Amino acid sequence: MKKKILFVLIIIFVAIQFIRPAKNISTAVNTTGITKQYTISDTVEAILQKACYDCHSNNTVYPWYAQVQPVGWWMNGHINDAKDNLNFSEFSSYPVARQYRKLEDAIKEVKDGGMPIFSYTIIHTNARLSEVEKKEVCQWFADIRRSMQSKYPPDSLINRDRKEF
Repeated sequence: MKKKILFVLIIIFVAIQFIRPAKNISTAVNTTGITKQYTISDTVEAILQKACYDCHSNNTVYPWYAQVQPVGWWMNGHINDAKDNLNFSEFSSYPVARQYRKLEDAIKEVKDGGMPIFSYTIIHTNARLSEVEKKEVCQWFADIRRSMQSKYPPDSLINRDRKEF
């Protein structure tokens, strides 16, 4: 009986390997990315690349284990949730009030250590941010917010429809 159960589990495991989620890899030219709208230093770009873009952009660098299901499904869910919350590749397509709020949220998450998430940094140890890196990224986000304050009327930075966030 145990051999039959093991055999059935192996068959199921093999079968699910053929059910794969779509990869988060865009071939389109990125015209709405945050770095297309705002100047970024090489240092901050490198930090975002190593700690943010795998989940918060339209291009994920997949590790080998993402090919194994159900791990790939789990990762796909995390990536989709992250992009729904904040997608740096589509940032400038957001309404100004949403951009402003997302930058505020990002500053809080990075300062509090909520981003990058723990489950990501367990395997991607290089994605762990030092205090200096956190300050650099948060300063860049804050600089963008200040530039928005000088560029847009105060009312345009307030989103009255909180469902959008």
